[in-house]
Amino acid sequence: MPNLWLLKTEPSTYSFADLEREGEAVWDGVSSNAALKNIRAMKKGDLALIYHSGDEKAVIGLATVTSDPYPDPKQNDPKLVVFDLKPKKRLPRPVPLAEIKKQKSMASFDLVRIPRLSVMPVTEKQWEVLMKMAGA
Repeated sequence: MPNLWLLKTEPSTYSFADLEREGEAVWDGVSSNAALKNIRAMKKGDLALIYHSGDEKAVIGLATVTSDPYPDPKQNDPKLVVFDLKPKKRLPRPVPLAEIKKQKSMASFDLVRIPRLSVMPVTEKQWEVLMKMAGA
């Protein structure tokens, strides 16, 4: 089983539709130490949920990590790592944060506990709950 992740993005900056249109992207711009630590644990083939922050606050789609993490070529700092990503599919139905918070089984989910974290692991159980909520 690949590792499972959730990646947050502000849709006005970069949305799931942008990723779908481009077909592949370098996931960059992450500077939080906790989020960078999570990126360093990623592997090619891992799966990621794409979450729109801002006004939307919902899980929108699925993506596949297509590279291991590597130093951001645009930055002169080896601590800043990036990875490549390609869209897999849009969820049949977006899953709003408000609905996720209502699920008792999701109380320990980092999206609920640490809302500022932009890259976070997702357990298999959390993934199953989210897929069910999305109608996938």
